[in-house]
Amino acid sequence: MSIRYFQSLPRPSAESLSGKVLSQMQKEFGAEVEPFTLHLPVPELLAGVWMACRETLLAGSGRRDAREVVAASVSALNRCPFCLDAHSIMLLGSSGNDYPKALADPFLRETAAWASATRTPGSPILQKPPFSPEDAPAFKGTAVLFHYINRMVTILLGTSPLPFTSGLQKRVSMQMAAWFFGGAIRRPKEPGASLELLAEAPLPSDLSWAQPSKTIAGAFARFAHSIERSGAFALSAEVRAVVGNAVEKWNGSDPGINNLWCEEAISPLGVTDKSAGRLVLLTALAPYRVDESTVHAFSASFPGDDMLLSALAWSSFTAARKVGSWL
Repeated sequence: MSIRYFQSLPRPSAESLSGKVLSQMQKEFGAEVEPFTLHLPVPELLAGVWMACRETLLAGSGRRDAREVVAASVSALNRCPFCLDAHSIMLLGSSGNDYPKALADPFLRETAAWASATRTPGSPILQKPPFSPEDAPAFKGTAVLFHYINRMVTILLGTSPLPFTSGLQKRVSMQMAAWFFGGAIRRPKEPGASLELLAEAPLPSDLSWAQPSKTIAGAFARFAHSIERSGAFALSAEVRAVVGNAVEKWNGSDPGINNLWCEEAISPLGVTDKSAGRLVLLTALAPYRVDESTVHAFSASFPGDDMLLSALAWSSFTAARKVGSWL
């Protein structure tokens, strides 16, 4: 599957950072899948998103099927059919049940309700989640991660990782994919094995929900550091300030049927920065509205796959961090 808007994805050497990430991914996830490999233009972002996923969804504590329910439920909440299909497959591989059938389990049903409330700050279930305090970093980390990934996938990928989108053919292809990934799902994974990919970094205060787990805190600290470096590379301080202020005021709801709110927010920016501000603000708060013209306007002033990836990653993670502050 090609990545929208990217000119090419480099094939890294085995000794490079990206090569080491792909090797670990192949072994522990089961394949080099597009929601990860779309990060190849910036190796540090590839390593960061991989370790955030590995240390929460794959190696974190708590039931794997419940963490897959979080991934699928957040993806449904964000209207990301690609990720919903992908993690319905993983749920099928980890539990033997697809997403609707899995919710017959009371714990999984409560976990889905918690994940579905992650864009509703103040929701009672966010204050009393169904999982234990010991497992909380893995569940919260999975939710924050997928609020990030859903935005990236909505803009850069298609509607499904499967060749069929409905009917018997889709059900059969889901069963086959679940069987394919089953071995990697069942393989034991030592927590913290990905952390050596990037240098240690301090954990930002708004990610303090990760602190009870040294490995998850380490993964998100490193990922956040890579994101901030990429944001500074691709976006001016003025653009980041405008978007940061808008996200800080966000209450999790869809911002409305038109883009007037976006144009008002970016109005203080210069002409060139407006194209960047428009892209990253829509990515953060309404990613389904990012279209070809929005991306091309950005790339005309800021060319390069690494520039586009960095801008999208920074804005996606800025929104995901805001969601994390509600958890």
